[in-house]
Amino acid sequence: MSLAEKSLECPALITVKLVDSKWKLLILWELSHGVCRFGDILKNIDGISQKVLTQNLRSLESDGLISRKVYAEVPPRVEYTLTDLARDLAKVLDIMGEWGIKYAELKTDHPIKWYFNKFES
Repeated sequence: MSLAEKSLECPALITVKLVDSKWKLLILWELSHGVCRFGDILKNIDGISQKVLTQNLRSLESDGLISRKVYAEVPPRVEYTLTDLARDLAKVLDIMGEWGIKYAELKTDHPIKWYFNKFES
């Protein structure tokens, strides 16, 4: 039975299982702003190791959420980008982010300004 078939009781569970870690969410968020190379993703996601990034990129590619393009250059250049399917998911992430800001403002009782991957409270 496929993931989609198992999750029909709650279709949102399909999405949750595809992005089942904070790292996948952060990688998708990073790629939602354009094409990225491995080193850029590694640099921009605080706390992720090369091994964990590699594992998550492979998983996201296997699930059809990102594409990987290898250029025949020395040294090799590899770029990652969202697939069309994942671009739709990025819209959901934006909405989740907006909700997260509202929640944080409610809990901290002051406004939060968000600037790409940085925020001010």
